[in-house]
Amino acid sequence: MERSSASLWRKINSRYNMVGNECTNCGKAYFPPRLVCKDCGRKSKMQSKKFNGTGEVYSYSKIHVPTDAFKDSAPYTVGIIKLDEGPLVEGHIIDDGKGVNIGMRVKSAFRRMDVDGEEGLIYYHFKFVPE
Repeated sequence: MERSSASLWRKINSRYNMVGNECTNCGKAYFPPRLVCKDCGRKSKMQSKKFNGTGEVYSYSKIHVPTDAFKDSAPYTVGIIKLDEGPLVEGHIIDDGKGVNIGMRVKSAFRRMDVDGEEGLIYYHFKFVPE
């Protein structure tokens, strides 16, 4: 059985950075990056774009009965965040005790999601905290 390699994951720029791309033809931004703009098709030319990670809560749900992977974190909130640059991104929303609401301003935070017990590799993901 092959084991995952931390160095392989680190080579994927959008995995550890909020880097997507933008169509130079129409200006539409994407995260994760796309090869072709869904609006412009073949006319598109994509360029790399680093997002600032700020936006607002577009939708959310509080999870009370999680999968086994997140049972120690329950209850927790997951949401769809509309970044200021346009794309919708999913992620956990770190509730600071004030609650979460639609339209609330948030910023991204790169946090640990899980640890591979066999290899001890730490997996990270974007989470969002209130601004």
